[in-house]
Amino acid sequence: MTEQDLLAQSPADYMSEPQQTFFRQLLLAQRADLQARIDAEFMVLREQEPNSDPADVGSAEEQRQWQLRLLEREKKLLDKIDEALELLARGEYGWCRETGEPIGLKRLLLRPTATLCIEAKEREELRERHQRAI
Repeated sequence: MTEQDLLAQSPADYMSEPQQTFFRQLLLAQRADLQARIDAEFMVLREQEPNSDPADVGSAEEQRQWQLRLLEREKKLLDKIDEALELLARGEYGWCRETGEPIGLKRLLLRPTATLCIEAKEREELRERHQRAI
């Protein structure tokens, strides 16, 4: 099934077995790509050789810190993908965890790990902004 086929389906077909299969394959492909990137970054980190020049040491450490931050972000995304796959296995994928309403196919295509519908996400962001302002 293509994205166009998915979007052309009736709203009554929301999270039907073919749609769940589509998103499972999408999430598994994204997970495999992400895992490959993480593995490659770890290889780069392991292969870095120590430098004796203080300027090189500082640059290398800055690069290492940047790579570690990137790996941390990618690990968080990997966890979100695993959570989405778990939701699929339980039959809860595609439904807003706050309202129980459909998240929507377009939103899930853009962000397959979404757990909130747009309205609930907007409310969450408003609460976060309010908390930061306090």
